[in-house]
Amino acid sequence: MPDEEFVKYIYKVFKLIHHDEYKLQSTGIDERIFDDFESSLVEYLKEEFSRIPDKQLLIKLEDALEDINNLKIGQDPDYRFSLTPHVYFMKYFLENVYCIYLAWFLIYQNALLPSKVNILDIAAGPGTVAYGLALFLQSSSGFFHIPQMHISYYSLEKQDAFQFRGLQFWRRYIESRLTPVNAFFRFVTTDIFNWKTQSNNLPKDFFDFIVISHCFFADPGKRVEANNTYKQIFTTSLKNSGYVLLIVQDKKLFKISDVHQVENQEEEKNVVHKFLTELGLELVWYKYLTSTDSRIPMSGVEFGKFARKKLPNQVYMSPILQQYFGQKHHLHYTLDDYVILAKNYDKLQEK
Repeated sequence: MPDEEFVKYIYKVFKLIHHDEYKLQSTGIDERIFDDFESSLVEYLKEEFSRIPDKQLLIKLEDALEDINNLKIGQDPDYRFSLTPHVYFMKYFLENVYCIYLAWFLIYQNALLPSKVNILDIAAGPGTVAYGLALFLQSSSGFFHIPQMHISYYSLEKQDAFQFRGLQFWRRYIESRLTPVNAFFRFVTTDIFNWKTQSNNLPKDFFDFIVISHCFFADPGKRVEANNTYKQIFTTSLKNSGYVLLIVQDKKLFKISDVHQVENQEEEKNVVHKFLTELGLELVWYKYLTSTDSRIPMSGVEFGKFARKKLPNQVYMSPILQQYFGQKHHLHYTLDDYVILAKNYDKLQEK
């Protein structure tokens, strides 16, 4: 059963507010954990950059930034530059870990997190899903004694550079903690669009959680192809008792369904169900994790004011973004994601 004091603590430090059954606002953070994590990541990046001559470094960073900025215009980056993982660490990693941390908290709160857990992370990047769980477990250590967690973490990712950099920082940071997380890493380096030839690389009926975070496609052809691969993986590799955890940005979810996001729970629920049907999944529960109290997006200027007033700063990361990319504003920890827990339809039929 979840520890009541710990649950209260998370609600307090993350300033969690349930606005309705699905909308959960967070404007806080566990500073004890995230400040240390963020400063260690910046230290790691500075060390990496110190090995490259200044002139060369700026060119490499610019190439990687241009590539990764494709995400902003709804295109898929190539991720082919040597510093693309580093730019991802600088711009997106901390926010994504923040979101995944809260997703694991919700799973824990619902008494669904076993002490021995097998996780498959599809399009894993540098292992964001594992980091979110590790930081969540660190937060819990002062509250109650958890039996030693055993995590088997499988990363399915097409870029081995992401896997390598993620593991490198994991060994440096997570394994140096007073209570290191006992995690076994396995890397499957392949592109989901070439999945058929790789289909024997994953164990059958093995995973408690299969996680897909932000790897959903606006292009209908790509989406159908990716979804077919996802369905195949769910059916063969998920335990009968296992869950699928999906993290999808609000804009992407509504763009896929070709509707505008409005303050309407019924319409939102229909969009989530339609999204799951395309993946052969049945809803267990979902939450809309948001920094604001509204489903309707603010303008950039409005949100900037709101963030400066209310949201936790990325204190250590902002200066290096200013140094290398001339970024004028401070970065904050922000949320605009749907966290969806589901069951595989085929597995439900087998029971």
